[in-house]
Amino acid sequence: MADIDTYLDEKRRALAARDARIRRGEAGPVPLTARATVEGGSGVRRIGIRRHAIVSDSAPDFAGFDLGPGSPELQLGVLGSCLAHTILIQAALQEVPITSLEVEVTGTFDPRAGADGFEDIPVHPQDLAYTVQINSPADPAVIEALQVRVEKACPILNLLRLPQNVSGRFVQSRTAKEIDA
Repeated sequence: MADIDTYLDEKRRALAARDARIRRGEAGPVPLTARATVEGGSGVRRIGIRRHAIVSDSAPDFAGFDLGPGSPELQLGVLGSCLAHTILIQAALQEVPITSLEVEVTGTFDPRAGADGFEDIPVHPQDLAYTVQINSPADPAVIEALQVRVEKACPILNLLRLPQNVSGRFVQSRTAKEIDA
């Protein structure tokens, strides 16, 4: 496999083309959509994003079949993926050479959250942390500056760090059989 540094040349060209589209007024907000459907009998969640499918499931202790990662695990993976991609973008823009890159994200999730006697335990993953293993001939000061740029630019890192408004609604549908009952 070629090293990441080779890919960064391609990334620089793509970013330059994207920047040119932005300057010409040809780019703007992009709507994002993900849909999760639940399969009866298993509870497996199929997540559809564009033309991609991801299976999400729970461990057996939560009535799952362990057919895929759970939602909290997916969130850690999403953060790691976004950090890695943002590192590549910033490295391409700043011409920072990278030979290899790995991002590990850790956290804790307490299944007792919200249960009687455990109302004070948050229902969300906690203690999120990431470690970047980067192999680069660059000066350590350059890598420190890269970290500052990445933490400023990473969309998912900032989504998690900054308060967000999330609206929601439930839309109920019923079959004729359910209505007659």
